[in-house]
Amino acid sequence: MNENENKLVFNKIRQLEIRTRGIVNNIFGGEYHSVFKGKGMEFAEVREYQYGDDVRAIDWNVSARRDDVFIKVFEEEREQTLMILFDGSGSGAFGSQNQFKRDQAAEICATLAFSAIKNNDKVGLMIFTDHVEKFIPPRKGRSHVLRILRDIFYFKPKGKRTNISAAVDIATRALKRRSIVFLVSDLMDKNYEDKLQIIAKKHDFVVIHVTDPGEYSLPKVGLLQLEDAETGEPLLVDTLDETFQRSYKKRMAQYHAFKANQLQKMKIDMVTVSTASSFVKPLTKFFKQREKRY
Repeated sequence: MNENENKLVFNKIRQLEIRTRGIVNNIFGGEYHSVFKGKGMEFAEVREYQYGDDVRAIDWNVSARRDDVFIKVFEEEREQTLMILFDGSGSGAFGSQNQFKRDQAAEICATLAFSAIKNNDKVGLMIFTDHVEKFIPPRKGRSHVLRILRDIFYFKPKGKRTNISAAVDIATRALKRRSIVFLVSDLMDKNYEDKLQIIAKKHDFVVIHVTDPGEYSLPKVGLLQLEDAETGEPLLVDTLDETFQRSYKKRMAQYHAFKANQLQKMKIDMVTVSTASSFVKPLTKFFKQREKRY
């Protein structure tokens, strides 16, 4: 990138930080903490027994040494790891409404990352196309999150296609401890459901499905040559043909419903967002519903 492009990216990241920090402070900070609680209890200290304490917490060894009754005190193991799997494939460079799918996905990633560091959690990033192109190990802090955002915005994919299975498989093996994993993708891939089921058993796994209204219908402009953003394969269609339009809408609606149904059967959480509107409402709704479940 030249100097002007660097300035544009820097300003974009700065504006994104300001915007998403406002969302986190006003909406997601507490929601994130409530939904993604620590997964265990760790020993904090021993203290003298007080009336009403659970006798099962008595530390008999310490009590014997000190000739008094002491109990063990445990606290929630709060620190966690958030790993974001970001789909950087060619289909993300599409948007018929307010923004490209990739830009909305980046904003979602920023919101999740700032929510995590507000709770003193670590954040990591994996960017993938038809293979994993970048992996940033989880760390804490604002500067680390800004690095993650820079890498998302500076990212130039070498591959155009999508291989969700490969990305999820690598993440499953790379994360040794139970972590929070968000897959942010338009799900323009197939035969990856088995890998999702595996990672969902080992980690707290959520899918953010990024969509655009233009995927469900086409503008009526006559003959139109389409090109698959990932395969590059050309296709000539007549967008004035009502039969074609109905068939296209039906196929796309069935495709998205099928994907959602598959994940539901596997009990995997999925949040669907659209470039036509803000992601805040569907993500907030998901957090509140999930909090009720747990």
